[in-house]
Amino acid sequence: MRNFSKSVFTALVAVAMLTTLAFAAKNHMAKSGAFAGVKANTGFVDAMREDGKTVLRLSDDFVVPDAPAPHWQLVDSKGNTYLLNRLKIKGDKYNQTLVVPAYVKDVAKVQIWCAFAEVLLGEAAFEKAVK
Repeated sequence: MRNFSKSVFTALVAVAMLTTLAFAAKNHMAKSGAFAGVKANTGFVDAMREDGKTVLRLSDDFVVPDAPAPHWQLVDSKGNTYLLNRLKIKGDKYNQTLVVPAYVKDVAKVQIWCAFAEVLLGEAAFEKAVK
């Protein structure tokens, strides 16, 4: 009986893990190429769906550039740019995720833009624009 309980428990854990992986894969939309630029040149961006919205997330190896006012900036497939949230927040924290506003129809590139110096610090492009 003990081996049976152990087998059932193992099977339930396996089903839970597969369900979690399937859910995560379903919500994952795309992964950008690596950031390239003068100050933002590590990491990439994941695009996923959460609660019907597109959410962008910087990878854990992304390094916030040493600049006075780095911001998220999105570029759509038509070349329109959208300057959005400030990257750095209080302390050593930063906005690792961004909910794409409804007025942005798709995202071809994610840029890190210094709003103070008005200069591009780096960008990461998606192979195909994320809608």
